[in-house]
Amino acid sequence: MKKEVKTNVMRILDQKHIEYTVHDYSDTDMISGLDVANVLNQDPKVVFKTLVTIGKSNNYYVFLVPVSNNLDLKKAAKSVNEKSIEMIKSKDLLGLTGYIHGGCSPVGMKKFFKTTIDISAKNNDKIYFSAGKIGYQVETTLEELSKVIKYNLDDISEDKHV
Repeated sequence: MKKEVKTNVMRILDQKHIEYTVHDYSDTDMISGLDVANVLNQDPKVVFKTLVTIGKSNNYYVFLVPVSNNLDLKKAAKSVNEKSIEMIKSKDLLGLTGYIHGGCSPVGMKKFFKTTIDISAKNNDKIYFSAGKIGYQVETTLEELSKVIKYNLDDISEDKHV
């Protein structure tokens, strides 16, 4: 019998009495967002990836966009009032957030950073995002998520298939 895994994200959601569902795909080697959406049998528009960026001002920002989309750096910079932003390097992710590439979650980072979720999220009843460990996703509503982290909704992504 497989032991139930509790990530830091799940512990935080439990503490705050947040309703969520865990999805375990740890028996696969899926890391790419589109692969994860397929394994979970979900529309890629409801599965979100967590991206960490740094602005011209040296402030860090977190963006969640559907795995089927790319972060539009110009739109994202505008949404946080920065001249420009760029992705942080993978090697800097763990020290900054406590998470590794592929397991980064907007919940439970070492420090809270201004977070923006793509506006398309409000078209979904629920969204999926990393549970803080590769192989695990949590599914919850934006309303439930707002009880744990502060975020803005904005148009920050572009469809990869344009």
